[in-house]
Amino acid sequence: MIRRLVAVCALASSAFVVRGAAAAGPVSAASGGRHALVGTFKLQPGACFGGFVTGTYFRMIFPNGSVAKGEFFQNPDSTCPNKTFTLAVPGLQGGLVTGRYQPDPTPAFNAKGGALADGIVRPQGFTAIDFSIATNRTDPQTGLRVPPPSVSVANGKLSGQVEAWSAAWNKLHFNQGSPKPNGSHPGLTAPITGTYNAKTRAFVLTWTSQVVGGPFNGFTGYWHLAGVFVPAK
Repeated sequence: MIRRLVAVCALASSAFVVRGAAAAGPVSAASGGRHALVGTFKLQPGACFGGFVTGTYFRMIFPNGSVAKGEFFQNPDSTCPNKTFTLAVPGLQGGLVTGRYQPDPTPAFNAKGGALADGIVRPQGFTAIDFSIATNRTDPQTGLRVPPPSVSVANGKLSGQVEAWSAAWNKLHFNQGSPKPNGSHPGLTAPITGTYNAKTRAFVLTWTSQVVGGPFNGFTGYWHLAGVFVPAK
């Protein structure tokens, strides 16, 4: 009788523990140190100070070059003394939004071939023709469906994917995502990396993406985004 009573008490105690754990809710991925940053990565405008470049900017690496040493393409429209840096100015939506798309407008280009997308960044001159950035459900260069951008943080380090990141220029589209829409990392294409300060929400996000096809085939875009993250409401 005593043994049976002990067994019943033990079973009741176990049931209480299970119910208590269920009431507390499932353990989320965040408890492991990683969680998604859903919202807007508000961009800090690019700026040049002497030999230093800060904020958000773009560089293009010649085929057979490297991120560390170049050779870098010189944009005559750059406002920097070092013409290999093309500075970015935040668009009407402030920057990169995760969890949804910021598509190209219709039409995507003006009569001169200049890009008209102005949500992420404002169109910027690149060899006398404006280029800009958008994220579309269907990548306009490859015709493949891609997910919206997603970025996660763990221990202050950023990771994720920007497959949908697409540059428009001269009535052409160039996928500049990482990974590419088919999931590959050709050439110098490298996963996104960066840093995030949980207190100030300041971030730096970088990646490289090789151009596949078109007049800049084999060149690689280096993207440097910096600013403050604003969570979605």
